[in-house]
Amino acid sequence: MKRVFFTVALALAFGSAAAQAQPLRLDLETAVQLALSENPTVKIADMEVERYDYVKRQTWGNLLPQISAGGQYTRSIVKSEMRGGISFGADNTFAFTGDVSLPLFAPQVYRTLKLNRAQMESAVESARSARIDLVAEVKKSFYNILLAEQSLAVLRESERTVKQTVDETELKYRNGLASEYDLLTAQVQLSNLKPTILQTENSIQVAELMLKMYLSLPEEIDIEVTGELDGMRDAVFAGADALTVDLSENSSLRQLELQQEQLRRQLKVANASRLPSLAAFGQASYTGNDMAPFLSVTPDNGARYFWTNPISVGVQLSVPIFAGLTKMNQSRSIKNQIAQLDLQREYARKQVDVQARSAVNTLLTAREQMFSQETTVRQAEKAYSISQTRYNAGAGTMLELNTAQLTLTQARLNYSQAIYDYLSAKADYDRIIGRER
Repeated sequence: MKRVFFTVALALAFGSAAAQAQPLRLDLETAVQLALSENPTVKIADMEVERYDYVKRQTWGNLLPQISAGGQYTRSIVKSEMRGGISFGADNTFAFTGDVSLPLFAPQVYRTLKLNRAQMESAVESARSARIDLVAEVKKSFYNILLAEQSLAVLRESERTVKQTVDETELKYRNGLASEYDLLTAQVQLSNLKPTILQTENSIQVAELMLKMYLSLPEEIDIEVTGELDGMRDAVFAGADALTVDLSENSSLRQLELQQEQLRRQLKVANASRLPSLAAFGQASYTGNDMAPFLSVTPDNGARYFWTNPISVGVQLSVPIFAGLTKMNQSRSIKNQIAQLDLQREYARKQVDVQARSAVNTLLTAREQMFSQETTVRQAEKAYSISQTRYNAGAGTMLELNTAQLTLTQARLNYSQAIYDYLSAKADYDRIIGRER
């Protein structure tokens, strides 16, 4: 993994030319690891988990002492006066205050902590779901590149074979051993391959762009995937013996369950707002009033300010009595949402069960089609060998040879497609049952 990241860093540092000179080689495991570490979808999901950790800590802070302090200076510009010139108030006042409060019984806070725990669990499951979806898409994109590359190899091999046939037929035509029809037929077959090859080359580029998107790689970086569909097929066979429709790890169902748990916790928090709360508090102040106008003191005698420092402590009990039916209707609203989720979970479970069974059937069908296409390839290879021998001996026709060549090419393409379908079906199956890797 370190080597991969180092290669990516070099490509980014030296530009697209360096990237093209040394393409980034990726096997399937490395591609998956890179996607899980760099894809924004997974990063956002992990950040959401981190956010709920902060929310939980914020709630914990409500159980800690709350301390505040302040200071104030007041200068009286115009003081209140009575008849006779008697004034009230000090010219200058200094005040320093401090307050402290400590929750003793706070049921709403305690239940909010349990709600935060449920929110955290839901965020963790959402992050797991993001990883599951990403892994499935990365695998399918990777398989798609291999399919396109393998198809291109088959087409180019067919092109070489047909080109050789065209050359041989042209030579025979010049010597009068082949008709113009045979030559034109071979040339048409060669020409028909070129658009398909160009289309396949373009599909490789599109598939690589898709994989780069999942891996968060710049478009200018060249990549080179390693591996073969046949080898990956065998690896998948080893882990597909015990197919199941167990949905206990299905992420969508687990998220619905966790959402319902959140609502239950929200209901308890809402109900806790009707319970009494108890808190201890303390207050202290230090106030100095300028007494010079009243005592006629001089600034040197040290008695200009009259200081007071009252301190008080107490316990505060808060008992909700009536809140305009707001809290009651809030609880009813949450209960309604819980009931909705009950129905949604039941229906979703049926849907996912159908999806899981369908995925198993699709996987088994794809496997049988793959075996069938493998047999077809062997048969087509034998048929082409026989037709080539017959044509070279003068016993077969060009039409027979062309038909055998086309059949062989199509059989090989179908076989590659069948392997891809099987691997993609396995990736979709793993996604449904909630398997991350």
